[in-house]
Amino acid sequence: MDKIREWLLSEHAGTVCADRLHVVADELFRLRWRGQSGAIVELGCYRGAMALWMRHMLDALGEGEREIHVYDGFAGMPAPGRQDSDHLAEGELRSCPQDVLDTHARWDKKPPVIHPGWFDQTLADELPDTIAFGYLDGDFYASTLTGLRHTVPRLAPGAVLLIDDYADVAANPRAWNGLPGVKHASDAYFGHPSPVEALVGDDDLAVGRYTAPARQGGAST
Repeated sequence: MDKIREWLLSEHAGTVCADRLHVVADELFRLRWRGQSGAIVELGCYRGAMALWMRHMLDALGEGEREIHVYDGFAGMPAPGRQDSDHLAEGELRSCPQDVLDTHARWDKKPPVIHPGWFDQTLADELPDTIAFGYLDGDFYASTLTGLRHTVPRLAPGAVLLIDDYADVAANPRAWNGLPGVKHASDAYFGHPSPVEALVGDDDLAVGRYTAPARQGGAST
């Protein structure tokens, strides 16, 4: 039994689920198999549950030296915009960098590099130049669009960006669609037809996968 996995599903059930853990583990395995260079980034880390899972998986794959960078405002949610639902209110899900450190210390895991601040204040200057894998958990339209604009151009050829709460109900009717601004922002960034693949899990997984082309062509901004 994977004790960290069971603990995350028990203690952090509001932000991670079995489907998400499985998808991220698979992507990190493929990254290791490809020999993909670059850093790991998570945009929107809250208390560090997914960052811990990524650290745990990288360690198991012999990738203990690969850096993970996490970005969060640590001030709760911003105000939702007109493209968003009222599922999350302004100020909700407030955390602090110490929460991320405590989550990793609980399992004696190397903590990520923490970048406090809103995405539009940190990403331009503080994202790694080359990203091997990204997990974008922006929740709202504006945050997701800002994350895409800064992250996609830095993806290594063949690198994957997972977009959390991406609900393409046409491709996956079971997907949870509580944060519609995420897909609206993705469509605004990538255009149509979208290169984002809607993933299907055992439950109501809402995650999109974008794979950078072998030679980065750049999407519309």
